[in-house]
Amino acid sequence: MPTYVRDAAADFEEIDRWRDGRGWMAHPEEDARRAGHAIRGDDGGVWLFDPLDAPGVDELATELGDVAGVVVLSNYHARDAGRIARRHDVPVYLPASMTRVGERVAAPVERCAATLGDSGFRVRTRTPLPGWREAVAYRPADGTLYVPDLLGTAPVYRVGDERLGVYLLRRPVPPRDLLGGLEPERLLFGHGRGVFEDAADALSGALDRARTGFPRALLTSGPTQIRALVGAIRE
Repeated sequence: MPTYVRDAAADFEEIDRWRDGRGWMAHPEEDARRAGHAIRGDDGGVWLFDPLDAPGVDELATELGDVAGVVVLSNYHARDAGRIARRHDVPVYLPASMTRVGERVAAPVERCAATLGDSGFRVRTRTPLPGWREAVAYRPADGTLYVPDLLGTAPVYRVGDERLGVYLLRRPVPPRDLLGGLEPERLLFGHGRGVFEDAADALSGALDRARTGFPRALLTSGPTQIRALVGAIRE
């Protein structure tokens, strides 16, 4: 399978559904399993996280309400954020220190600091590796945690019986500074399906096993991860 599919999507696959959110893949056949999410905020508006476009995505999102904003939380996730934001006449929200994305979205940009508007989400931003900025969004009120790249359930992230895995190049030093201490009720990812059962245990288990799983992950998915990294840089 290709790492990324760059052609326009003809359809999408819904992957996550709960009362206040929807998740989808525009290209479920790709190795990277890129996912977008629509989440209803505390303000009643719908926030689109790292979205990919496809026919029917607007209808899926607006089942929850009117779109309040499009959010990009990795500097390699410009994806279709600008196109979708323009269509809904809303800004693209970026963490204050996020680099690279602003010039790639071709839409008005709003910068956020520790909170994401009135959505109820708190935002934490780090530099996992040189040149890579990533933020996670966590809403304590309902335990929703969104992680763009550092964790995922796409096959390229996981080894053995792992429910989710840490990004290959961060397995030797798991991102506890960013994710430690959180107790999510649900986990959502920029790559792969979400985790809705025993999410807190799945998160702590992924961080605990990351280092010991590194040799196997390097052997089984190293080349695919490198292709994915190169492809993301070109995005």
